[in-house]
Amino acid sequence: MKFYNTISGKIEEFKAINQKEVRIYTCGPTVYDFAHIGNFRAYVFEDLVRRSFEYLGYKVVQVMNITDVDDKTIKKSNELGISLKEYTKKYTEEFFKDIDTLNIERAEYYPRATEHISQMVDIIKKLLDKGYAYKKEDAIYYDISKFKDYGKLAKIDVNELKKGSRVNVDEYDKDNVQDFALWKFKRKGEPFWETEIGLGRPGWHIECSAMSMEYLGETFDIHMGGVDNIFPHHENEIAQSEASTGKKFVNYWIHIHHLIVNGQKMSKSKGNFFTLRDILQKGFRAPAIRFLLLGTHYRKTLNFTFQALKQAEQNIDRILNFMYEIETTVFKDFENSEMDKITEEYNNRFVSALEDDFNISQALNTLFEFIKKINIMIKNREIGSKDRDKIVSIMRGFDKVVGVLPDKFETELQSEEKELIEKRNRLREDKKYEEADKIRELLKDKGIIIEDTPWGVRWKKLQ
Repeated sequence: MKFYNTISGKIEEFKAINQKEVRIYTCGPTVYDFAHIGNFRAYVFEDLVRRSFEYLGYKVVQVMNITDVDDKTIKKSNELGISLKEYTKKYTEEFFKDIDTLNIERAEYYPRATEHISQMVDIIKKLLDKGYAYKKEDAIYYDISKFKDYGKLAKIDVNELKKGSRVNVDEYDKDNVQDFALWKFKRKGEPFWETEIGLGRPGWHIECSAMSMEYLGETFDIHMGGVDNIFPHHENEIAQSEASTGKKFVNYWIHIHHLIVNGQKMSKSKGNFFTLRDILQKGFRAPAIRFLLLGTHYRKTLNFTFQALKQAEQNIDRILNFMYEIETTVFKDFENSEMDKITEEYNNRFVSALEDDFNISQALNTLFEFIKKINIMIKNREIGSKDRDKIVSIMRGFDKVVGVLPDKFETELQSEEKELIEKRNRLREDKKYEEADKIRELLKDKGIIIEDTPWGVRWKKLQ
């Protein structure tokens, strides 16, 4: 396994701290609103990394944080006049619904920032004792001049950039390198905690350091997030974590590039801002959305278009149709002596793609080439009943990474569905094709695909 490590700027071979175990921290949602498709581009890729390691036989321990206290969540809850806990509870629940919809595997831990205040305070106390932090009237700040390697992740030289004195907001620009707030003292209209370092609440950056090290240790394997997190967030995480422990914080950093929509930055003012539920309401299926978000290499910008999403729908149908045929067709009772060799070859190609910087495009090419190969063999009557399980096994194996297949296919129709098919047949006999097509689309919405063949109508229930 090899992939691009942001901090070195090179493709590196992965070496786990603990053999055959990978410990991963992924930046999760700030629960101030519904997550948008740009967020899910990152979450789906992080799921790909998790699934790839599992496919390669690793035990995965993943932590994804829930940021439920920061500038945004406080501002939004205050606007509505409700408690921070009540406000963030809704969007936390919606986030979990969304990741389940996209078939994103659950992490082992989802720590909430508000539940780890004591761990944050412990780190801040160490930083104060070691001289990396200092107190002012409004907050406790991290002194970036004391950390000699500051800027090593983002590749910035703090001496060449405009340097302000201090910044009390959670997010700021790369060219404003400043000391950042670790702990913000009690302010009117904000939640606060009573601690040894004073009444107040944490800054955003300290939250991830505390939660990652609490569950993964002071040094762990992989930290992931979007490229927009490199600076200041991840840079600040490194500075405060390594200063507090005296140890290397993370061995490998992986960052996912942006998602744009129709070639433009996503923006509500441009009308191209979409949540997952927005796209589902347009009639697109979750597996197709996942497939589109998954299919572009993580170090390339993903251009999201509805035309591309329609193509993803077609690719999903190709996979589903193939699997349905394999799992429901009655083959003749024989075994192809070449099948073991064929499945091994395609599995090796699939694995090689994953091991090459998570090259999902090549992995998907391998999957579709396998489908094409087997379809030709079926046409040539080279597939026997004893080959079916091998074909199903490798496809289900691929899907442990891709994650678009249903657990099983439904092979029975309800009476209402049968009546619709019969009605469509009658309409076609009467040459009322437009009305027949409307029923076909209605059935498709129910997950039933209709095929007109020389031998009659065939149906496939895919959902």
